[in-house]
Amino acid sequence: MTEKSFVDYYEVLQISPNADSETIERMFRHLAKRVHPDNQGTGDVEKFHLLVEANRVLSDPEQRAAYDVHYQEVRAQVWGLAEEATGAGGYEDDRVLRDRLLSLLYVQRRRNVEDAAIGNVELERLLSCPPAHLEFHMWYLKEKKLVESTSRGFAITALGIDEAQSSRHRLSRDRMLPERIERAPDVEPRVPIGAGDDERWPHS
Repeated sequence: MTEKSFVDYYEVLQISPNADSETIERMFRHLAKRVHPDNQGTGDVEKFHLLVEANRVLSDPEQRAAYDVHYQEVRAQVWGLAEEATGAGGYEDDRVLRDRLLSLLYVQRRRNVEDAAIGNVELERLLSCPPAHLEFHMWYLKEKKLVESTSRGFAITALGIDEAQSSRHRLSRDRMLPERIERAPDVEPRVPIGAGDDERWPHS
């Protein structure tokens, strides 16, 4: 049973994963009546067969034990996905990686306008990026018309060059020091020679 074909039988029977055999049987009978094909009002053949399958698996101790192992694996993956989606770091890392990707393609285009593409393997090596991640970022950049596919790999477009330059400008601006540094209020300014009565620097 693959993750894509995984069916939550506990959800189907509307019970807790800790439900005992009596609860499983009771809920199966209750729901089966409602969706039985002979029920003119609420009959549903597909739901009925799913209920039967869920009851068959969860009513058998051995099958339920095997199912629970896979159930916990799938749940762990779902929770991991949720944690990744709520974390801010992943989004920022993705933006930085896309900026680096555009920068590489920008430099390649500038070096050779007619042969500006870089292949997948080379991009993975240069960016230390897993193939699955690179595939996601290339999909995004292609959808935004910032890169294009060629027979040799990927190349930056004119729009991509504008974006790469804009990203470089943002990076430079973020790293710039403030034009003036405010002096702490408790630090007495030094007085240059000739500016004070004693014509000397104050001792530190």
